[in-house]
Amino acid sequence: MGASAARQERRKYARIATEQMISFAPLDQRMGLGVSRDFSLGGIRFECVGCEIGLGEVLRVAFNVGDHTVNAVGRVAWVTDLDALTADIGIEFIEIDPLAVRLMEEVLEH
Repeated sequence: MGASAARQERRKYARIATEQMISFAPLDQRMGLGVSRDFSLGGIRFECVGCEIGLGEVLRVAFNVGDHTVNAVGRVAWVTDLDALTADIGIEFIEIDPLAVRLMEEVLEH
């Protein structure tokens, strides 16, 4: 079994690949922009340029699932610097609308 397959089996939630603009912000600051890479029922991964985001920070995020905009609050679970300006960010949802969860479940079923 390859490393990718082993990692997939350890995941709690299935991932949905995506490449769209998202907005994000610490709860008390203005919104920034990033590009989502994938999301699941448990969280979202996105890239941002020139942002300073720390582990454990709580962010508001807005992204699309189909034709619907989803708003959620999540905690930064990991940060990986891709280069001097770009970071790959993973957040775990701590608050998300139940309608958004149903929309994501529908996408996962198809």
